[in-house]
Amino acid sequence: MANPEVVVSSCSAHEEENRCNFNQHTSVSEELLLEDQMRRKLKFFFMNPCEKFWARGRKPWKLAIQILKIVMVTIQYLQLRNISVGNHAYENQASGQSAMAVCQYFYKQGNICPGNDTFDIDPEIETECFFVQSDEPIHRGTSEENKLNLTLDFHRLLTVELHFKLKAINLQTVRHHELPDCYDFTLTITFDNKAHSGRIKISLDNDIAIRECKDWHVSGSIQKNTHYMMIFDAFVILTCMASLILCVRSVIRGLQLQQEFVNFFLLHYKKEVSVSDQMEFVNGWYIMIIISDILTIIGSILKMEIQAKSLTSYDVCSILLGTSTMLVWLGVIRYLGFFQKYNLLILTLQAALPNVIRFCCCAAMIYLGYCFCGWIVLGPYHDKFRSLNMVSECLFSLINGDDMFATFARMQQKSYLVWLFSRIYLYTFISLFIYMILSLFIALITDTYETIKHYQQNGFPETELRTFISECKDLPNSGKYRLDDDPPVSVFCCCKK
Repeated sequence: MANPEVVVSSCSAHEEENRCNFNQHTSVSEELLLEDQMRRKLKFFFMNPCEKFWARGRKPWKLAIQILKIVMVTIQYLQLRNISVGNHAYENQASGQSAMAVCQYFYKQGNICPGNDTFDIDPEIETECFFVQSDEPIHRGTSEENKLNLTLDFHRLLTVELHFKLKAINLQTVRHHELPDCYDFTLTITFDNKAHSGRIKISLDNDIAIRECKDWHVSGSIQKNTHYMMIFDAFVILTCMASLILCVRSVIRGLQLQQEFVNFFLLHYKKEVSVSDQMEFVNGWYIMIIISDILTIIGSILKMEIQAKSLTSYDVCSILLGTSTMLVWLGVIRYLGFFQKYNLLILTLQAALPNVIRFCCCAAMIYLGYCFCGWIVLGPYHDKFRSLNMVSECLFSLINGDDMFATFARMQQKSYLVWLFSRIYLYTFISLFIYMILSLFIALITDTYETIKHYQQNGFPETELRTFISECKDLPNSGKYRLDDDPPVSVFCCCKK
């Protein structure tokens, strides 16, 4: 009885060992299969549009939409013409044309005697205004009789302001088969004497309001072009919405694949994925295109409101459309980057950007130090150093070699000590920034450029992500990237999620 038991027991042990080996073999096979699937998924994600077309037959819709956007957004911005009006008149009111208001603001009381070093000032500000009618007949008498009843006491005077309103009709739109626009201009001319320095600063402030003209008649039909422009703007908005949806979907898929790869790497290799590898899943070009689409949509809506005579935000609209146009053109560089010969500029900028930012932060400290020093010391003696903004503009011009002699020559020599300080200040700034900081900045870019060229010839350093993907040797046209539920190649394949 013992022998059969032994036989049975040995058979059971043998079957258990075979089953264990089979399970281990199956587990290893499944793990290898999962790794191959992950490699193919990652390799497909980082393919260019042409390779994705060969891999799964997906059309490069985002590329086509970006090219279409370049044409449409550029044409749309060109349509935002500058306003040039030549038919001006004063505003008509019930009693006649509107009058021009002349107001002066002055101290309530002021008695200044510089010769005696004495003064008596009441800082309370008073206002005195009178109106000049534009349709008043001009009395041709003596110069004394033609004088306005206005007395200016420059010792007490702060400002003089002229307020008046003008109306104009923009007739240049007629030749474009559009209805002319009527504009209301509210103008204020200010003579500023607050500094009491003997030099009065003059400024002009202009507020514009647009509206439909009250009574107009133009022979022929001119409404069609306006309607066409509204339809074109609406089509631009729809195109940008499609681009926005596609790019947001791509960004979301990239983040999902990033999380999937991080979990896979942690589960199978017990390692954390580096931050640099994780950032490769975040496509900065798509984010830039998303920003461009948002700006274009908002700018197009404002443009339609302007054409409908509802808004006059020309400045805001032009900034939005101008910035979006720039970003659209920059977005095309992404597709040029897929070609090695055109990719050198992009790779150089990407590699040099961190070092450039750190270098600029250090250089900015020196630059700001010179700005504040020039504003404090040279401000009273040089008109280019009167404000911090003007100092920054002047120094930036000097770095680029612009207007050097004029900056030296226009320094007042009232104080020899300040004049000598200005020479030391300007010579040290120009020498430091042109011969040292600017040269180091150029050397930083040049060194990165040479490094990228070396990498292109001898190969880029492999990261863990790229090393993991490189083990997949399947070509895009091998057919192994197609999913089981992928439909046949058609014009609608890109719409399938």
